[in-house]
Amino acid sequence: MALIAQRTHAWDLSPEEARILQERLRALIRVEPLTMTPRVVGGVDVSFQGDIARAAVVLLSFPDLTPLEAATAEVAVSFPYIPGLLAFREGPAVLAALERLIGQPDVLLFDAQGMAHPRRMGLASHIGVLLDWPSIGCAKSRLFGEHEEVPPERGSWVPLWDGPEVIGAVLRTQSHTQPVYVSIGHRTDLETAIELVLACTSSYRIPEPLRWAHRVAGGEPLPTSRQLSLF
Repeated sequence: MALIAQRTHAWDLSPEEARILQERLRALIRVEPLTMTPRVVGGVDVSFQGDIARAAVVLLSFPDLTPLEAATAEVAVSFPYIPGLLAFREGPAVLAALERLIGQPDVLLFDAQGMAHPRRMGLASHIGVLLDWPSIGCAKSRLFGEHEEVPPERGSWVPLWDGPEVIGAVLRTQSHTQPVYVSIGHRTDLETAIELVLACTSSYRIPEPLRWAHRVAGGEPLPTSRQLSLF
């Protein structure tokens, strides 16, 4: 069943208008535990070829992490590359791919920030709020905030701070590897986000839903017949 945005807005905004919109959407984020153990987790990633954004959404069963379905969409982008405003380059393609799904994820995992963002509105929060769907950010690098060193063992984490506020977690998914930056997107909490990212990580640093989404966004087919594309 496709995921359709419950809220909409114009995407052809100026950078200043985009920042104002992020502040408005921020008030809509809900921080709460998931109401049930997920059975299907979606991974979302976006690649670029020039001014074309190619979004991929891959569904994996949980907890065994078997690929079930992939959907992609390619959308021309005109919004400039500005850190903190990447949702305005990637969002339309992500929404188009989500609309192509046959199955339905219980939670979406984004290769992006959620609330670990200057205005608490990274791509995971932005799309989560528009869909009103549980979402989590799991980024490979830090956009914003400060943290202490993470202990080297798998499962270790430290808070990511903006002043006195915890805006995410710096999580070691594999021993002696670089950590990832986990944050609430929408309709989840930080404890749940950390637990789910770890549970979705097997032999690699990056959770399996995001590894598959990255591969599909780059053009690799999913090992299942349920693969849809929108060009």
